[in-house]
Amino acid sequence: MKVESQHIPLFSQENPLKLDSGKHLGPVELYIETLGRLNKQKNNAILICHALTHGAHVAGKTKDHQEKGWWDTYVGPGRAIDTNQFYVVCSNILGSCYGSTGPTSIDPATKQAYGASFPIITVHDMVRAQKKLMDHLDIPTWAAVVGGSLGGLQALCWASDYPDHLRSCLTLAATAQVSTQAVAFDYVGTKAIQQDPNYKEGAYTKESPLEGLSLARMLAHITYSSEESFQKKFGRLLQKKDKYSYSLEPEFQVENYLQYQGNKFLKRFDANTYLILKKALSYFDIKARFGSIKKAFNKSKCDFLIVAMTSDWLYTPKQSQELAKALMQLNKNVSYLEVDSKEGHDGFLKENPILQDSITAFLKRLL
Repeated sequence: MKVESQHIPLFSQENPLKLDSGKHLGPVELYIETLGRLNKQKNNAILICHALTHGAHVAGKTKDHQEKGWWDTYVGPGRAIDTNQFYVVCSNILGSCYGSTGPTSIDPATKQAYGASFPIITVHDMVRAQKKLMDHLDIPTWAAVVGGSLGGLQALCWASDYPDHLRSCLTLAATAQVSTQAVAFDYVGTKAIQQDPNYKEGAYTKESPLEGLSLARMLAHITYSSEESFQKKFGRLLQKKDKYSYSLEPEFQVENYLQYQGNKFLKRFDANTYLILKKALSYFDIKARFGSIKKAFNKSKCDFLIVAMTSDWLYTPKQSQELAKALMQLNKNVSYLEVDSKEGHDGFLKENPILQDSITAFLKRLL
């Protein structure tokens, strides 16, 4: 499976991207990976939007990525998103640290990395940059925009902000309004980073706020899983012990697992980037932006597939049901699927035959 990648400049200093905050950002580029071929009619392109800490490497292997992509079981020849049929585009979002313009990029005004001076962005800003990417690629309409978690929020933005430019919208583990509880978790993660002595108000260089970032990741990882998943994997088993040590050191397997996840994350992500993207999540509220879910999608012309994970307590099935119900009341062509998963919020990333078959059936209507 051939994967092609490129960095695409979209906005210059002279013609910057206007952000929801009122600020302007330029230059801006997005790093993308593509699979499959765009047909002559240019009507088989699918945009896949990634979650918080993923990137453009959605499937296959490349010279720079020897590991499989983050959704490899769903994207590829003969798979649910069939690259024999569709031209798949996955772009690293604005604000990320995997090739697109973000806090680790060089600010032309200072010749240094933006760091904490990178402007606050929203999910709608991310999609505004993707629309410019779409124009650059000369794709008039996406056959589908697909995404899970933060990627699902982007897909919803496409349906609300650019209703004439997509034929289908597929969201997984997403919501029209990030809940107060989710905002609360994000705030604690933010404070963990900001209170790390090495954070230095975002002006860290060699000494990064590793401890704070690790704690933030551990907290987030808990919200992405489920009680049943933790119980099944770890129970109350101790790590290499058969009795309590009566100390404050980590003893349970689940504690060591979280430490492993936190430390692993440090090798691949940046603290300022994490803060910027988490803030964008907290701001996401289509209800408030448009006045209601119905007003947000009143002009939408696409078909919808809304997928929820039964054990997701971050973006709950109830929130997905609310979204699906509002779309049905607007007489939109909408299907709702609740996948029986024990994996929590991240269930959409796991191989699941029912989910694979449902995506396949939904996309077949586009051919």
